[in-house]
Amino acid sequence: MSKLILTHEVTGLGAPGDVVDVKNGFARNYLIPQGFAVAWTRGGEKQIDSIKAARAAREHATLEEALDLKARLQATTVSLKVKTGDGGRLFGSVKTGDIADAVAAAGLGNVDKRKIEISAPIKVMGTHEATIRLRDDLVATITLTVVSAK
Repeated sequence: MSKLILTHEVTGLGAPGDVVDVKNGFARNYLIPQGFAVAWTRGGEKQIDSIKAARAAREHATLEEALDLKARLQATTVSLKVKTGDGGRLFGSVKTGDIADAVAAAGLGNVDKRKIEISAPIKVMGTHEATIRLRDDLVATITLTVVSAK
């Protein structure tokens, strides 16, 4: 088992600044090369503090603000205009950054693209869902309408 400090949120494993024990292969082949984690050391405590401070600054200030944002996100359908080809297929796919930009353009506030999760790649027009982790204990589900930009 390898002891690591997470630098990014990894679904099902932890949040930035968490110290986790994972199997050696998972650490060596995925987490460290992707930049999601660094090896744990005794001097890493300062690094953990800085990661947690940065995370707290990015997180919504209060639970009430986060609940308000969740209500606004779930009550609104966000429209996303993309380039399409024949048959309604997209050129590429919709990325989390595109969703964050569409949420901001709809006047719903700024959302960190790293907090958005898509269950399957969005490659066709239509209605899709995505989840946004507003806080560790609060997740909002948004409805996206992907339309052709002509």
